[in-house]
Amino acid sequence: MHTFLVNIRYFFTPGLILLSLLGVVLGGNWVWLGVAVFGAAIVADFLTSVIPSIHAEPAGRDEDGETIGKPWLLKAMMWAQYPVFIALQLALIWRVYEFATGVPIGTMGFLGLEVQTGLTGWQMTGATFSAAMFLGLGIMFGHELAHTKGPTFVLARWMMALSGIAHFCYAHVYNHHLELGCEDDPATSPRGRSIYKHYLLSHFGQSRFLYIMEQQRLKRLGVSFISWQNRWIRGYAMSLPTIILFWMAGGWISLGIMLAAWAIAGFELEVLNYLEHYGLIREKGKPIEYHHSWDVGESPITQWGFIEIGRQGDHHDRGETHFWELEEVGSPDTGYGYFAMFAMILVPPVWEAFIKPKLAEWDKRHASEGEQKIAARMNYRAGWTDMPLCEKA
Repeated sequence: MHTFLVNIRYFFTPGLILLSLLGVVLGGNWVWLGVAVFGAAIVADFLTSVIPSIHAEPAGRDEDGETIGKPWLLKAMMWAQYPVFIALQLALIWRVYEFATGVPIGTMGFLGLEVQTGLTGWQMTGATFSAAMFLGLGIMFGHELAHTKGPTFVLARWMMALSGIAHFCYAHVYNHHLELGCEDDPATSPRGRSIYKHYLLSHFGQSRFLYIMEQQRLKRLGVSFISWQNRWIRGYAMSLPTIILFWMAGGWISLGIMLAAWAIAGFELEVLNYLEHYGLIREKGKPIEYHHSWDVGESPITQWGFIEIGRQGDHHDRGETHFWELEEVGSPDTGYGYFAMFAMILVPPVWEAFIKPKLAEWDKRHASEGEQKIAARMNYRAGWTDMPLCEKA
């Protein structure tokens, strides 16, 4: 029973994705179901983060030293997300078609369910947010598969391409995992930067990284930049089926809804980048250590819902280690999970009030002498004159 429970908990987010899909298919006000369960997850994450008796342990190993996580089951779960994402996107495209072509409100039967045909503008908004939020939340599976090689890495690219961000896979592995905490890692947010600014800088910065990487790689190979060998170009070409289907569903109106969905999904990806290393510092060329990542408490909503991605310290030490094998390694802890902190960062003053004391503690307890000097300059640039370390650059 223990082994079953350890494994089945990682089906938490796939279950929420299916609920969101069901809501979009049912139509009517059910289209807001995805938004509602996302909001419920935020509340649950706050509660489980602050109640000491509720905590999540890593999957761990049995008495024989074997991992309790079942690789065949958990890998199959991740691979299965791709067709589920396609189904969710197709459901949204169907709803976009109805909205763009003015299908009247009505009902029809589908697999024994009563489905509303046609949508109001309010319901189209709900369908877009519900689908996009769980396409974005499901990106974590693409992240996990991006740390593999061969066909599963390609699968990760196809997952990300559904939201127009296939460039992430290369940028994450070959830039972020080598340069985190340094200024040349666009995915690491410096102190004082809001999530809204970080979203744009990180998204386009990671795309730019792959652009330059391919420019240099193809030049060494003597191949033209405008070539099918260009992985930056191929990544965006992988999004063409999505673009074509949305265009066929309703032209410019449909493309506008697609871009809105892409923006929401991409925003959620950058939220994770933002929270995982916000304000942390590493001297260029120094080793990546546990204190260069935030862990996120022991909230089961985060650890199960984000397939242990909150164990960032171990993840950056053992990048190709499967999520069910990650362990607690003593990285600095925010004390709250990702869902809870997502709500905080939407209001920058609330986020700063929460994170500044934790960064002051990090500066004091974890930072090296060189990192403390950089922290002092960063605090000054951020206007954090009340921080213990703050000096003019």
